[in-house]
Amino acid sequence: MPCASNDSPVGAAGPLIGVSDPDDPRLALYRDLNDPAGRIRLEADESVFVVEGRLAVGRLLTSAYAVRSLLVDDRQVIAAGDLVATTRARGVPVFVGSPAVVAATVGFALHRGVVALATRPASLQAGQLLTGVVETATAEKPALVAVLEGLNDHENIGALFRNAAAFGVSGVLLDPTSADPLYRRSVRVSVGHALHVPFARLAPWPSGLHQVRAAGFVVAALSPRPTAATGVTGVTLDEFKARMSGSGRSAGVALLLGAEAAGLTEAAQAAAEVAVHIPMADGVDSLNVATAAAVAFHALAGL
Repeated sequence: MPCASNDSPVGAAGPLIGVSDPDDPRLALYRDLNDPAGRIRLEADESVFVVEGRLAVGRLLTSAYAVRSLLVDDRQVIAAGDLVATTRARGVPVFVGSPAVVAATVGFALHRGVVALATRPASLQAGQLLTGVVETATAEKPALVAVLEGLNDHENIGALFRNAAAFGVSGVLLDPTSADPLYRRSVRVSVGHALHVPFARLAPWPSGLHQVRAAGFVVAALSPRPTAATGVTGVTLDEFKARMSGSGRSAGVALLLGAEAAGLTEAAQAAAEVAVHIPMADGVDSLNVATAAAVAFHALAGL
């Protein structure tokens, strides 16, 4: 989990700072948010990430991540006064500029004029995540975790994390090629829920899936067309739910999800115990990965 905390305010209120120049050095880490490659490098170098929009920033302020500063346009000082007050109560600065200055700084017209900078903590290890999940699981309420392979679309990652939060998924494991859940677009699409669902990288891949099985999870590959060469039995989602109900597997289910076009690799499917598919109408063979995940999460939550 993140190592910094937003739990308690500090003594001195953070300053409210007017800015009029997009080149103000104090705004350097807010610049060019629409340059994905540059942002990925900068945020890795500076151990930061950006959260955009009122709802997402609100969830940042209730998360374990430490906010470093807030940038708002001058109309939001009142409209988003709760976010401004909460940020300042932690001794954190709030920068205020005109909509034009804020847009010129970040590189586009900022929706609702609110963006925050937060500290990126040391990465949670997969073993730590699995241990924490197993400790909270019971025979009556086994855990559900998602395991992602090759999901490199930030919007799909964000939507999947939002769905995970909605259906009580305990954590998300990502292979080394999947996109960053803390990238700005991922956090925005998740409406900030990516800041509350624990996640970790699982490596090496796909042999790391054996670590998941060793922790007591049934690894189930969600795939519309299980590959016969893997030798893994295929069942419907309803059949899998019936099989798992009352099975006594206290750890729970690890649902393995792949990217829409490529799907799961044969190696990943072969590491699963079962392949699960969602029955669909004739002529439709797949769903968007976040949509498919939502259907499966809803079915398997609380097994």
